Amino acid sequence: MRWHKTILSMIQQRQDKKVALVVDTSTNEAPAILINNIIKLFEQLKPDTILVQADFKIRSISPVKSDTIKYYTHGKSSYTLALEWATEEQVDTLFYITDVTGFFSEEMDRVNYELFWLVPGAFLPRVPFGKAIKVA
Repeated sequence: MRWHKTILSMIQQRQDKKVALVVDTSTNEAPAILINNIIKLFEQLKPDTILVQADFKIRSISPVKSDTIKYYTHGKSSYTLALEWATEEQVDTLFYITDVTGFFSEEMDRVNYELFWLVPGAFLPRVPFGKAIKVA
């Protein structure tokens, strides 16, 4: 679980930053226990983290400790709205739990904050910007 130590360290280094955690709810194929463990890590280490649930639209925005994840099985995911939300909210660091199979607006080629894609599963796809971290 090398990724666990990596994320732990990343959260600890961002205690004075505005941090958000987005969970891609477009499919329930990722192990729910893994995603819940990541959320618990944020809840314990940085309880002011904002939790965003999104697929092709933003489903909810709440404090990280107050929500449970509701998955949808349509498989459609667009990252644009969540990434634009982070810009509007002046988030310093965004962690996005997803398999990176969703869509981006063609105009979006970068973001003005730190972005980490937390990718469950064995395959680590290339990301258009930000840094991908395998969490499996």
